[in-house]
Amino acid sequence: MGTSEQIGRKVKEIREKANLTQAQVADKAGIHVNYFARLERGEVNPSADILEKIAKALKVASSDILPF
Repeated sequence: MGTSEQIGRKVKEIREKANLTQAQVADKAGIHVNYFARLERGEVNPSADILEKIAKALKVASSDILPF
């Protein structure tokens, strides 16, 4: 499993624990919901800026999302 897949799984896990939809997180992070869905599936390699926005939207530290 690559880094993108690991990040996607972790983001999805955190999002589901927070009882948020993909659309809610994408809206809070200021990104398109389709991009966010692709991120969760590990299909895209998000930039550090995007990961920071998602972490803030999920109210977690960036280190909680990163697999290293």
